[in-house]
Amino acid sequence: MAIYLDHNATTPLRPEVVEAMAECRGEDAPYRNPSSLHALGRAANRKLAESRAQVAQALGAGEGAVVFTSGGSEADNLALQGAFFASELVRPHIITSQIEHPAVLRTCQWLERRGARVTYLPVDEDGVVAPESVAAALDEDTILVSIMHANNVVGTIQPIAEIGALTRERGVPLHTDAVQTVGKIAVNVEELQCDLLSLSAHKFYGPPGIGALYVRDGVKLAPLVHGGGQEGGRRAGTENLPGIVGLARALELALDEREELTERFAVLRKPLEALAERLPAVKILGRGAKRLPQTVALSFLWIDGMALTLNLSRREICVSQGSACASGKMEPSHVVRAMGLTDLAAHGSLRLSLGRSNTLAEIEYVVEQIVPLVEKLRLVTAPEDIGQCDENCVCFTRAEEARIRGGL
Repeated sequence: MAIYLDHNATTPLRPEVVEAMAECRGEDAPYRNPSSLHALGRAANRKLAESRAQVAQALGAGEGAVVFTSGGSEADNLALQGAFFASELVRPHIITSQIEHPAVLRTCQWLERRGARVTYLPVDEDGVVAPESVAAALDEDTILVSIMHANNVVGTIQPIAEIGALTRERGVPLHTDAVQTVGKIAVNVEELQCDLLSLSAHKFYGPPGIGALYVRDGVKLAPLVHGGGQEGGRRAGTENLPGIVGLARALELALDEREELTERFAVLRKPLEALAERLPAVKILGRGAKRLPQTVALSFLWIDGMALTLNLSRREICVSQGSACASGKMEPSHVVRAMGLTDLAAHGSLRLSLGRSNTLAEIEYVVEQIVPLVEKLRLVTAPEDIGQCDENCVCFTRAEEARIRGGL
């Protein structure tokens, strides 16, 4: 059986969630269209309201503030496009960061072609956005700030509460993509001081194809999907009741075991991060910042990350070279590049994301497979003095990139 270490990409559906969803499916299911006025429709509407209240409570939000979507990407799009098309400004200004998920970055680029002005903030070497840079970028035409809660590639957690304090003082809505954090770390919209928050069920052992956007009262959003008045007029179409019920149940279970898993992940991470000590020229990405408990991102200098990923796959070890949405592409991760690493270091990056089923025995086996693979792959490309490199080696920094390439 394969060892799965790609939980940031997606998680397996829990049996308890399947059971909850089964109540809403099939010929004998007691629920139908939540918008119907007959008895079965009213029963479905009550189940919908119950699930909405569960999710709202988990986020520390008011019940009416949760809009169900088809997933995190749609939730991000509803926040960004919704704010843009609801604005009456000639050139609305949006602030985001250089390390956002493509659901945010590509939407921003699409909005630029339609007249938006977008500021893409840099991050430091650990992948953190400085709140001061957000404050400096704000102007009278800023309609939205969108900064992710935690990065999907390296796991760095952003100072959303500090950023939220700044944006609230200026009266600018703050959106945070919390797809990687909901169900994994504490997420409370009041404490984060955010106005919009995206989440996706398949990241916390729920069904794919269902997500939600928290919308604070008073935030104006134009709908992406027009039709009926479902979801408070923000998202037309008959609600995916089985998916919504599955999302609510998965989130409930995730919150119940979150602290226990955090403690377990702290133990499982140690052997993986010890690779930086066992092998030369290995860097733990985001090491100096707060990170998600289940995420370990490593950069192996003088390694083709795709070759390493495929060789591990042949050994039935499932990892990611970076974001799942960018898999199969040869260009280096935009996240790692934004953190100041060279192309060589970025191409050698590997993400290992832990899950509730992983064991210490599995992790130790993975480590014992990675070490000889890295040594073998480096035989052709690595310089003779690679044994002198550690994670602080200047070879990782972009300033040295020209010199490194000159020695190839």
